Amino acid sequence: MKDRKLDHIRICLEKDVEAGSAGFEMVRLAHRALPELNLDEVNTEIEFLGKTLEYPLIIEGITGGTKEAEKINRDLAEISQELGIGFGVGSQRIAIEDKALESTFEVRDIAPDILLIANLGAIQLNNDYGLDECKKAIEMIDADALALHLNPLQEAIQPEGERNFSGLIEKVNEISSKLDKPVIAKEVGSGISHEIAARLKVDAIDVGGSGGTSWSLVEGYRANQEEIGKTFAGWGIPTADCIREVSGNVPVIGSGGVRSGLDAAKAIALGADCVGIALPVLKAYSADGKKGARKFLNRFLTELRIAMFLTGSGTVGELRGRVRE
Repeated sequence: MKDRKLDHIRICLEKDVEAGSAGFEMVRLAHRALPELNLDEVNTEIEFLGKTLEYPLIIEGITGGTKEAEKINRDLAEISQELGIGFGVGSQRIAIEDKALESTFEVRDIAPDILLIANLGAIQLNNDYGLDECKKAIEMIDADALALHLNPLQEAIQPEGERNFSGLIEKVNEISSKLDKPVIAKEVGSGISHEIAARLKVDAIDVGGSGGTSWSLVEGYRANQEEIGKTFAGWGIPTADCIREVSGNVPVIGSGGVRSGLDAAKAIALGADCVGIALPVLKAYSADGKKGARKFLNRFLTELRIAMFLTGSGTVGELRGRVRE
């Protein structure tokens, strides 16, 4: 698993692993020539899953389980603390099975106030994982919530993939009903439809729509099955469509192909409560360390604030629905 995690980072940085469209280019926000606002007074703060975020943004789970991953997690969590945004770690299965690797996920000591999200693959609920392992993932990093990630396409192409996804909706719902922390059902790049969202009894849904990182491409490169990876590279539901379908009944994280603060504004206008990003932050960090990640995130958040201003949205809540039909 250590090699696999390193492969994922290497491939994401060295290869073109983005595919399709998230659909944001089809969304137009409603411009107001007279916003009746002071840009400096636009309020980007939200409450999400019981935590206050200075901006409606979460750096999604990227990695963990290796020394290289430990540095990435700690550096990005430190920046999340500075900016007042959320942060998620990568899948913690490797540390549940090898306690010596727990430190590669631990960031609470340098990010005491952030919304911190633990992470396990939902597929593990079909492999003898249950409530105890979910609790361990949360306790390991003193997390505020647990993301159970849904990745059938990735598992189908991954050489070591787990393919038995039968009965998982019931098991995810059971964990959600018994865990004393919020549970997020999180897709990783193919999207969650209204049909599936309606059957999930969780505290939030991270739509993880298509149009961003394609795990079909990533695993295709790893398995020397590039043609199969390319065949399914654009598979799934575009993020903008997912948000439209899913929002309304449960808090929604809009992720998948969010590449700018303007994309984030569009996601929220469509109905998301906040947005999630991963690959752009990883690339900026890889290029210039914490300085590069800070520069990217500051630009991203400035773009979001400007989009709110131009739509006359003094708060994040006011931004919802400000779409030009």
